[in-house]
Amino acid sequence: MTTALVCLLALFQSPGSTPAPSAAPPAPQAVPADPARLTFPVGTSGLVLVLVKADRTADYEAVIAALGAAMAAAGPEARARAGGWRVFKAQEPDAKGNAVYVHWLAAPVAETDYRPSVVLDALMAALPEPEYVKYRDALAGPPSRLSLALLADLSLAPLPKPKR
Repeated sequence: MTTALVCLLALFQSPGSTPAPSAAPPAPQAVPADPARLTFPVGTSGLVLVLVKADRTADYEAVIAALGAAMAAAGPEARARAGGWRVFKAQEPDAKGNAVYVHWLAAPVAETDYRPSVVLDALMAALPEPEYVKYRDALAGPPSRLSLALLADLSLAPLPKPKR
């Protein structure tokens, strides 16, 4: 049976047969989105958790202060991006002793990358290299992004159920 199959294939692949058309070239691959981007879906709030090495908190806080100053001096579009952006420092360290910073974005602007270094680069000609190095070296790992959709506002009294 196998010999017969090989003979049939040889007949179809004889030198006089026309070659099979070559496969079409592969379509260009889309450039993958930057996995480090800190963007949020429309209609959500956002939290960004940043772990900072305990001995580098002053460096991180200096960059956040520079970010605040740059946003205050920027035009209305940049200030709108900052609307509702608050940065908190947790009173407790994480399990490894790192300082925990929480960036709360009450109403993030769609498709805006909220990494502090990226926002600073957009507002200033460029984040000065020594400051960028201090910022980068202060991080204990990449930030964690949480997109939040409101489930319930427990501070409000429930509305009465409509009568039927």
